[in-house]
Amino acid sequence: MQEESVATLLREFQQRYLNDPVLFVKEILKLTPDSWQEEVLTSVASGERRISVRSGHGVGKSSCASWLMIWHQLTRFPQKTVVTAPSHSQLHDALGAEVRKWITSLPDVLQDQLEVFTDQIRLKASPSESFISFRVSRPEKGSAEALQGVHSDHVLLVVDEASGINDAIFEASAGSMSGENATTILLGNPVRGQGFFYDTHNKLSKNWKTLRVNCEDSARVSKDFVQDIADRYGSESNQFRVRVLGEFPLADDDAIIPRHLVESAVARDTIGVDVARYGSDASAICLRQGNMILGDGVKTKRGLNTMQVVGWIRSEIEELKKKNLEVGDICIDSIGLGAGVVDRLLEEGVDVRGINVGEAPSIAGNYLNLRTELWEKCRSWFEELDVVIPSDETLISELCSVGYGFSSTGKTKVESKDEIRKRLGSSPDSADALILTFASYASRNASKSWSKPLVREIKGIV
Repeated sequence: MQEESVATLLREFQQRYLNDPVLFVKEILKLTPDSWQEEVLTSVASGERRISVRSGHGVGKSSCASWLMIWHQLTRFPQKTVVTAPSHSQLHDALGAEVRKWITSLPDVLQDQLEVFTDQIRLKASPSESFISFRVSRPEKGSAEALQGVHSDHVLLVVDEASGINDAIFEASAGSMSGENATTILLGNPVRGQGFFYDTHNKLSKNWKTLRVNCEDSARVSKDFVQDIADRYGSESNQFRVRVLGEFPLADDDAIIPRHLVESAVARDTIGVDVARYGSDASAICLRQGNMILGDGVKTKRGLNTMQVVGWIRSEIEELKKKNLEVGDICIDSIGLGAGVVDRLLEEGVDVRGINVGEAPSIAGNYLNLRTELWEKCRSWFEELDVVIPSDETLISELCSVGYGFSSTGKTKVESKDEIRKRLGSSPDSADALILTFASYASRNASKSWSKPLVREIKGIV
């Protein structure tokens, strides 16, 4: 075909499909997208910048993403499309293979415009200005650049299996979304009831177009698969929720406190408060009386030095006295800088108790350390089912993000703060504050002491 004829065909192609990816799929790929796929395709074309799709297995997420990426590259210039997933197999063997398959379905004149490599698909005429790049997002340090630094007149970021992507990678992608024509699409099975993907369907949902795809409604998924999951795990199980219904689990399988127990304790008429944060970890104060957390939730402050934490604690004590509330035990994490807070308050005549959660548990048995025992006590507290806590999303998320396992001696072991910080990028400061309110009960060897006087906890981290 003559060069002039090719140029004319390409111009006509771009004019016809520039704003209509559904028509592109139907006429060029000879396919009929499902209704949810059509909604995603149309949303991108109409300028929707943030789209998050949770679904069961086998509903066609990879196909939909592939069509979008190919359409985006062929109809826009300059453009950069970056796609990522948590593992090499998910990225290259699944989504990458899907993209390459659909490229081979294009008419020859369109295939001839592209160069296909393992980690990139480039526009032959201008490979540095128009490409699809495949980048694995591993949780290790240094992988946050997967979605970072993507700048062009048209940017498309595609995240597959989004539940498995570290939050730090999403944070790093913010700069790539600075352009007017930049779009992010998150796709995945909702396997974790926490993290950024979960947040886009919950507390951040006003900023995202969200969709849920149920396998029961998809012609692509066999009825046998749905029945098999129901028979294996039960239709009320987390496995059925995630794999079939496209719903987030009621609790992460390895979370020591199931999310549904925490959420059932939320007082619906309470307003949560988000406090400005500075620095990395936060100092946190939790006020608990019997089966209730008092106030609007756990209070946190960042950037305080030791003496400022001491002053903050004293001011909280004075506020309680003004309200004629009895101040019972004041338990302070004494590891690290917390020891200085304890010493100073004792010098000032304030009756406080320093708690080292790394030491042996108060009850000999199955717990590796006191930290594990306190988390188990908190779990038991929630299981009483008459607990009331404010709608504090930070506290709820942190409580449900802490996992547990077993030591070499077979004892139960809750994740350490350092392990959690490495995995999630932050420390569960609010949750640790609540956990320490159970410290005096643990030392008293009392398993049913929820009606004791007010327990105050201050986690003193600068």
